[in-house]
Amino acid sequence: MSHIEHHKPGSFCWNELSTTDQNAAKEFYSSLFGWVVKDEPMGPGDFYTSFRIGGKEVGAACTLRPDLRAAGVPPNWKLYIAVESVDAVAERATKVGGKLLAPAFDVMDIGRMAVIQDPTGAVFSVWQARKNTGFQLTAEPGTHCWADLNTPDPARARQFYTDVFGWSFVEDTNTGYLRIQNGTDFIGGLPPVRPENPRIPAHWLSYILVADCDASAAKAKKLGASFCLEPTTMEKIGRIAILDDPQGAAFAIYQAWPVKT
Repeated sequence: MSHIEHHKPGSFCWNELSTTDQNAAKEFYSSLFGWVVKDEPMGPGDFYTSFRIGGKEVGAACTLRPDLRAAGVPPNWKLYIAVESVDAVAERATKVGGKLLAPAFDVMDIGRMAVIQDPTGAVFSVWQARKNTGFQLTAEPGTHCWADLNTPDPARARQFYTDVFGWSFVEDTNTGYLRIQNGTDFIGGLPPVRPENPRIPAHWLSYILVADCDASAAKAKKLGASFCLEPTTMEKIGRIAILDDPQGAAFAIYQAWPVKT
């Protein structure tokens, strides 16, 4: 197992599910990925669920707040990006067109965070670690391995994230897909606008590594998930599928190249 002790600034460091049925989500994801769940009380009738593999944290879940549900926010996976100073990044993000949905605040003694919406509408959080660094495991089935930013305005998004995190973007001239590079690490991508649905709301999509995309996709469907994209081979990249979990939160699975079909 590849243990993580520290996340480089600008890298994805956490993935948190906000859902309308936390207990059902625990059953779905523990069955699908083998995640072990641990619940921490947050108040009367409320708890925070961490997902673990081999005792290492790989993500979490909580119940979608009533005010967000009333505002029409659907169940979703929200990505966190590691930073050295939440306050400095939040200030920088607002100066270049971002919107603070939750200004910087302390999460007890485990870290400091803020929730930001980029100028194209995609939402993410930034995390300044204290006692909790975020993901503790990588490069194993069931761990976060990639993220795509789907947006109707790739050029605007590209400039924003360059300004805020110093990311660079490497274009595949055959497809128009932009790979996101944080320092020397490729961490995600920015797909071109899909012609069949150019007005899809901007959002981040998290990929979970699996050993067998088809087997995991079939299991997810049996557990109540629905396909946004059936298992598909991306030449010299791997095999992917995009799904909505039973409550409607979107996520993707990825099987590394080479794959046998």
